[in-house]
Amino acid sequence: MSKIVLVYSGGLDTSVCIPMLREEYGFEEVYTVTVDVGQPREDIVEAEAKARALGTHHTTVDALDEFAREYIFPAIRANGDYEGYPISTSIARPLIARKAVEVAQKVGAKAFGHGCTGKGNDQFRIEFMIRAMMPDAQIVAPMRERNLTRLEEIEYAKAHNVPVSATVEKIWSIDENLWGRSIEGGRLEEPDFAPPEEIYRWTKDPRLAPDEPRIVEVGFENGVPVSLDGKAMEPVALIKEANRIAGENGVGRIDIMEDRMLGLKVRENYECPAAVMLLTAHRALEALVLTADELRFKKLVDMEWGRLAYYGLWLDPFKEDLEAFIDKTQRRVTGTVIMKLFKGSATVIGRRSPYALYSAELASFDTKAFDQREATGIVKTHGLQARMYRSLGI
Repeated sequence: MSKIVLVYSGGLDTSVCIPMLREEYGFEEVYTVTVDVGQPREDIVEAEAKARALGTHHTTVDALDEFAREYIFPAIRANGDYEGYPISTSIARPLIARKAVEVAQKVGAKAFGHGCTGKGNDQFRIEFMIRAMMPDAQIVAPMRERNLTRLEEIEYAKAHNVPVSATVEKIWSIDENLWGRSIEGGRLEEPDFAPPEEIYRWTKDPRLAPDEPRIVEVGFENGVPVSLDGKAMEPVALIKEANRIAGENGVGRIDIMEDRMLGLKVRENYECPAAVMLLTAHRALEALVLTADELRFKKLVDMEWGRLAYYGLWLDPFKEDLEAFIDKTQRRVTGTVIMKLFKGSATVIGRRSPYALYSAELASFDTKAFDQREATGIVKTHGLQARMYRSLGI
């Protein structure tokens, strides 16, 4: 009896896949897998009910703590960013695919299905991890292989009694996990269309945020956050609380034009309050404890790490090489950063660390611990070759 494991979110794309896998691909048993990485609990419950109503063997995998520790925390240490926004969807995909493979191994399936289109990034991220873990896997992608539009999917769903929430009028495609929330589709695909307030769930309109700033202290150990306002917290609880605090103050809305892996430019809207707050704090602490050369080089390392993570290449040896450098620098990224959250902004107003490479006595204009006269000779040689070049009259 042919079996297939479907990576299942409960949304339009993956729900339409279920009857297609049976009727058009000939799979007799469909095993749906939903992985909890921080999406709304009601979405998980709805996915479970919908999968069973559509006659699948369903599994929900709790991977929330693993996602926080093994995916979000490395992203914080690497200042995980792609073209100006904190990566979130991309770092969840390898974990979701990994859990789908584990389910397939348990039920004896060697075929996988997913609802990714042929225009997006997730097809690369999911299929890379599946093939890396199960090289002989058969992968089926109905949306891509049938070149379906969003409207065609809705019509197919109606014809096959597949319950979906998307409509022609409200056609937002939303992906949410513990670290961020992405919203796209519909009129949001128009670069000059102002996002309606209805697309936001985590962040308050900055105009309606509290009129008094919220001061919050973020404690770090070895490059990862461990406390808020002096209270030690486990990773998931800390990120949830950071999302609440920053979101309440309007922090974390991002609207960008993004370059996808296929070369397509797309308009994306993100909500990532905790990510904006914690990454801002992390960079500030690094600036206090790392040397100038470490900071300069780490920007390059972080950029390459972010690119690999965005591409879903979680198991790439180059990524592991970059992490060897990152891990070494993070041994000193311990301390506290004081943030001011106010009507959409997250500003660093203080930082301290036992590893600070800072001396008030040396830096102050009001002390003589640093003998300024000793700089005279050094200044005379500054830019020597450039001055010699200028004297050639070329």
